[in-house]
Amino acid sequence: MGTASFRMNRVALLPVLLLTVCVVPLAFAATWTLVFLLVPVLAATWVLRVGVDVGDDGVTVRSPAAARHVRWGEVAGIRVAERGDLWLVTTRGTEVRLPVLRARDLPRLADVSGGRIPAPAQPR
Repeated sequence: MGTASFRMNRVALLPVLLLTVCVVPLAFAATWTLVFLLVPVLAATWVLRVGVDVGDDGVTVRSPAAARHVRWGEVAGIRVAERGDLWLVTTRGTEVRLPVLRARDLPRLADVSGGRIPAPAQPR
């Protein structure tokens, strides 16, 4: 099966670039305002880092600062939240949010999981 990665679309870096252009004049207004340059850096880090990796050994959920790996044996299922967010439910009863995936991504997630995550039923 290999590994499949789900990440934010890189087009999301365009607003980050615009934010950088807007922040630069403010950042150089005084020495202490250089801290404002951290805002676009953190936003770019979010876009580039956050995601989900699905592999033969399990699911890895990446945030800007950390990653959490859940082995297939620990996966109890997927919960679809009211707004379409996906949550990975573990056998311990905990839940891990799948940050870039929505309910519309369930068929693709089921496909790359090799059948470990069931595909949603098709409406008749």
